[in-house]
Amino acid sequence: MTKNDTLPATTKSEMHSPGKEERVEETPFEAVASICNVLVVGLFVLTFLAQNFVIPSGSMENTLLVGDHLVVDRITLAPPAKWMPLIYYREPKRGDVVVFLKPGNPDMFLVKRLIGVPGDHLHLAGGTVFINGVAQSQPHAQPTTSDNYRPYLDDFPSVPMTADFGATESWSVAMPQYVHDGDLVVPPGNYFMMGDNRHDSLDSRYWGFVPRANIVGRPLFNYWSFKTPENEYEETGLGNRLAWMAHVVLHFFPDTRWSRTFHVIH
Repeated sequence: MTKNDTLPATTKSEMHSPGKEERVEETPFEAVASICNVLVVGLFVLTFLAQNFVIPSGSMENTLLVGDHLVVDRITLAPPAKWMPLIYYREPKRGDVVVFLKPGNPDMFLVKRLIGVPGDHLHLAGGTVFINGVAQSQPHAQPTTSDNYRPYLDDFPSVPMTADFGATESWSVAMPQYVHDGDLVVPPGNYFMMGDNRHDSLDSRYWGFVPRANIVGRPLFNYWSFKTPENEYEETGLGNRLAWMAHVVLHFFPDTRWSRTFHVIH
């Protein structure tokens, strides 16, 4: 038996048989509707389930680097919703790297490591974090040395954090009421955050606690990391932005940190 190069002729009755599928052309309206459906689903995912963020500063080095582009899970740490009962939710816990809105500035997203949960008694001694009297092993944190030691940062809160050291005025006034027996006590519904780059991080030591409602989510992984100067994302003006875009295009391959692509955040 051999295979024929030509297909058998189709009879007129077969062409109009109810069991045969006929090709239907998509109308322009249907094409637009399909595109809109994709956009709506994408917008839903980016708004409610995941979102991308770029790291603008070195406050979380070496966990996160300037120029890291992150996919952020906006569901796991969100308040439980009855309309999505199958989604797994949990409360933020110590050690989580979290994205949140800066207290007092609802337009600014920050990313730090969660150090203290509600009810925790915490202090720093020589750069070591103590939670409820127990020294914490935090290998991700920048170590304290004789060169970078700062009393108001590394022996917090025994040395009062004031506006002279860079604290906000509101935190300078409010902080003493939360200090008991040398420990800072985290109030209900609030969290204490610190950057892993402990001596170059404006964090809860400077502006206080983060309310639960301010927590947006947690970074999952880097989808792209590009070598970026520390202050690049603070530059304004169309000329600066166009110059940076041109730089990215020209140096995409040599300046992309390929080893950090899909790097999971811990």
